[in-house]
Amino acid sequence: MTAPRARFGAPGPARPLAEEVAVALTFNGTTQAVMMATPRDLEDFARGFALTEGIARPGEIEGVEVVATPRGIDVQTWIAAVPAARLARRRRTMAGPVGCGLCGIDSLEEALRDVVPVPPSALRITPGQVMGAVAALTAHQPLHDATRAVHAAAWWTPAGGIALAREDVGRHNALDKLAGALVARPQPPGAVVLTSRVSIDLVQKAAVLGAPVVIAVSAPTDAAVRLAAAAGITLIALARPDRFDAFTHIDRITENAVVA
Repeated sequence: MTAPRARFGAPGPARPLAEEVAVALTFNGTTQAVMMATPRDLEDFARGFALTEGIARPGEIEGVEVVATPRGIDVQTWIAAVPAARLARRRRTMAGPVGCGLCGIDSLEEALRDVVPVPPSALRITPGQVMGAVAALTAHQPLHDATRAVHAAAWWTPAGGIALAREDVGRHNALDKLAGALVARPQPPGAVVLTSRVSIDLVQKAAVLGAPVVIAVSAPTDAAVRLAAAAGITLIALARPDRFDAFTHIDRITENAVVA
């Protein structure tokens, strides 16, 4: 939308505003989380959230329905009996603003949960490919181009470049949407590319995806670096088309690219 506004100073384009609505993620009739999100790719969002939060694996999801309500959107996901019982044992109620991926978790153990290390991978990436992946991401951010107000998460592969990308006002939401898209359209081994800073919860989600490499435009937190090291993830951050910093498992960055 384009809201009324007053412009001061030099003239420039009046950009549309990014949509932000309340999205309830409901599993078998019970709301698990309410996130402020961009109302696009919501089936991907539900499937990705279920995967990265340990609610249900792809084969355990029986259906997803997006239902508009007067106050927002209810994404109703139906899961099999085994994950439903597992979910019933979890105590989690989350009302999530766009900046926080751990809001509402009711125990330190859940917030700082261990992750299974990513599977061994022969993937190797060159410095040029890292910088090229960051440069290529700009062509897959139409909402950002229009609004300058959303994040992106993408899957990059050595052979195909940016294979999938999703955008959202929330950086965690964007990564969950990417996870759901990867469920529907599996890709060769590659890297997650993020436009945001890297916090511990984003590393947790990337580990669930089995991503051997994470490339981010902004900086990581110290906890994110420690978790990436423990999870076997090569964490690259402060990435630009002409430079980047590598924090963990630097051996995957070589002058000779290898596709697993």
